Amino acid sequence: MRISLDQASVLLKAGEVVAIPTETVYGLAADAHNDHALQKIFSIKQRPADHPLIVHINDISQVENWVTAFPTVAIKLATAFWPGALTLVLPAKSQVSRVVRGGEATVALRVPSHPVTLALLKLSGLSLAAPSANLFTQLSPTTADHVEAGLGDAIPVVDGGPCQVGIESTIVSVNAAGEWQLLRPGMISEGDIINVAGTSQQLNLVGVSHEATPKAPGQHALHYSPRTPLLLFKNRASLILESQRLKQANLCCAALLIGPGDLPDCQLLQLADNPQQVAEQLYSALHHLDALKLDRILVELPPHTNAWAAVLDRLSRAGYQGPI
Repeated sequence: MRISLDQASVLLKAGEVVAIPTETVYGLAADAHNDHALQKIFSIKQRPADHPLIVHINDISQVENWVTAFPTVAIKLATAFWPGALTLVLPAKSQVSRVVRGGEATVALRVPSHPVTLALLKLSGLSLAAPSANLFTQLSPTTADHVEAGLGDAIPVVDGGPCQVGIESTIVSVNAAGEWQLLRPGMISEGDIINVAGTSQQLNLVGVSHEATPKAPGQHALHYSPRTPLLLFKNRASLILESQRLKQANLCCAALLIGPGDLPDCQLLQLADNPQQVAEQLYSALHHLDALKLDRILVELPPHTNAWAAVLDRLSRAGYQGPI
């Protein structure tokens, strides 16, 4: 069900949920101060209650409403990358909803760069918790059509067109001492973070306790996954061999390829050998192949380099049994 910004604002202020566009993926949004509304997100997504939600705010000045500490490193990162695809996990004030925090002592904050979402934040006057608008562990949506296909057309959706970044935000935790840790890779790379922070991540060290690492969205072993079984391949040759084996077994497959090279004898999508373009098109391509309802989806992995880290993370979770 497509709705306008005005309708979305009214629904959100009334404690309802609305799917909204961001530059990363579409989110299932609710008033971040309304626990009853937040519970609807978890119910619709079938998401475990101990998974924190990212709160979308309108600008950097609102951070102080949520946190007990906003260290210089975090200020540098927010100034450099907001509005944009960076989420900062910071020490939370005690009054911040435990539902938003997933029971953690931290809160995840982001200023999105999508003009429609920024307009909605301003119009409603709300801060919006908005995890991806899909069922838990399934493919994230990058169009309004994806939202409706995954959650049904009863969910109100603000259609902001296709998402331009295409995969979820980079998540960086910064503790009260200003030490930072990369919790989820994204298209803002670890190198980008280091360049702005001026230091490498201090909390990614041997001997740091598990308790020192806050929980972050998207860290489940199986995540971002299509309904069709997905197999990952380290190289094109092994993918082609598997497509031949499946054909001999009378099973139908489709392939997602990156860059030029030999082609398997099956339905396929071929993406350019470019990390930004692949990230933008990745979920849309997987949604398309999933809709074919074949027996397998075969995916060629990109190289293990820093530039491809975020795409590799999403694909490794989508096909969590590991590459062939």
